[in-house]
Amino acid sequence: MINPKLKDDLTDQLCETVLLLRGVEECYQFFEDICTISELKALAQRLEVARMLDAGHTYDDIVARTGASTATISRVKRCLHYGADGYKIVLGRLKEKREGKGERNADKG
Repeated sequence: MINPKLKDDLTDQLCETVLLLRGVEECYQFFEDICTISELKALAQRLEVARMLDAGHTYDDIVARTGASTATISRVKRCLHYGADGYKIVLGRLKEKREGKGERNADKG
């Protein structure tokens, strides 16, 4: 379910635009133009925090790896448990992608 506070024509346009990107290089180009470096780094940091929380890492491990504040870690944890499941969707797909690459690499060995 989409949060009605977020849903509007401009946000729809942004989401549709992200879906048009083809590959990592285009993502870098787009996000470099639309975000400040700090904003992009913050988004990447939150995703890594979510991945690490999902994998069972402690706050201390996460702070050491990402430099995220405990407030950021707590917010991401709250989203993982009570949010819109966006993190769960992408983390599941990232796992599938990584596991698929591992299987293909093992087949080549």
